[in-house]
Amino acid sequence: MSGDKYFISDQNATYFLTCTVIHWIDVFTRLEYRYIVVDSLNYCIEHKGLEINAWVIMSNHIHLVASAKDGYRMSDLLRDFKKHTSKKILEAIKELPESRRDWLLDKFAFEAKRTGRAENYKLWRDDNHAMDLTNRHAMEKVDYIHQNPVRAGLVEFPSHYIYSSAKDYAGENGLVKVEVI
Repeated sequence: MSGDKYFISDQNATYFLTCTVIHWIDVFTRLEYRYIVVDSLNYCIEHKGLEINAWVIMSNHIHLVASAKDGYRMSDLLRDFKKHTSKKILEAIKELPESRRDWLLDKFAFEAKRTGRAENYKLWRDDNHAMDLTNRHAMEKVDYIHQNPVRAGLVEFPSHYIYSSAKDYAGENGLVKVEVI
């Protein structure tokens, strides 16, 4: 839990989750890295029992309102998602013409060594800031998620940001298969 007071107690409850890049490093400024996350979310939905009600990718973190279907565990899903996306994003950083390549790899390598929580590179923070939404208003978190790009000045209207589920809530199809609340 790494000191996080928010943790997953019920493996099949609906949670508001935040997956953050170490030191809030802006990794998701590149289209290729965002699509690694999109593809991985869709894979987890299709093959790992993940159900997503809302999502957004910001420059250095992602938010989800999600649950694990019966027979699956949210902790396992998040572990596998982070491990896979970390590996794929680091491969992409090494292969693509990335102007920050050396700096990014140095930061991720230092964090792996500092924490002892990864072999070579550590991209994601350990915590997920998991807030159980079972007895709360999930729509408040959905609205919060969709307003993130508006608050950041990226778009004027939530549905204009394609890296979120706001399009789905506006009656269109987004990039990730969501279960609209």
